[in-house]
Amino acid sequence: MSKILIADDEPQIREILRVYFKKDGFEVVEAEDGQQALSMIEKEQPDLVLLDIMMPVLDGIKACEEIRCRYDLPIIMLTAKDEDEDRIMGLEKGADDYITKPFNPREVVARVRAVLRRSGGFQKLSDKRKLEYEGLFIDRERMQVTAWGKLVTFTTKEFELLYFLACSPGKVFSRNQLLESIWGYTYFGDTRTVDTHIKRIRQKLSIPKDSPWDIETVWGVGYKFELKKKPDEPAKA
Repeated sequence: MSKILIADDEPQIREILRVYFKKDGFEVVEAEDGQQALSMIEKEQPDLVLLDIMMPVLDGIKACEEIRCRYDLPIIMLTAKDEDEDRIMGLEKGADDYITKPFNPREVVARVRAVLRRSGGFQKLSDKRKLEYEGLFIDRERMQVTAWGKLVTFTTKEFELLYFLACSPGKVFSRNQLLESIWGYTYFGDTRTVDTHIKRIRQKLSIPKDSPWDIETVWGVGYKFELKKKPDEPAKA
């Protein structure tokens, strides 16, 4: 049974979601603000957090940032319809998806299930347990990445995305393909999620200009993990 933490300062919202999630077989715990949410995560260890942006004490954006610093679990933001900047900020801080208010509770449950299915999909990405390129080592079993001799910490979704691209060097994947492969076919988000995760991966890897590999943007299409020709490598005829 999956456990969901609902963090929202509106009791009516929590009650509606609680009813639907319990009806669908989920265990539910609740928090009234961002600070309480952090405490509940430590105590209850939920499988996913539904996090409202507008909360007292500690708002959803700051709570999301704190959660990402301490834990590795899926986060779905709850936002008002006109909060485009907040939605983008939430994704940049590590949220996996967002849902706008007012919402259909059944859709919320469906989207939560889609996010929770990610780990199962990841197991099918490749039979390769370890990937190694000059300056980069990816260990799938331990979910560890070493770049330039240093261990780099990634969220689960960042790791899956890097691993997926690195499994097929030179192959271009569209944003929609990456959404389907990493987030699942029933993912309800938008392609900005991919861009945000790629940006964070690049920042964490600190890829130097002379790197023999790179995560390249294919304008108008998507991304690819590219192996570059070494300076001393002869050109192919």
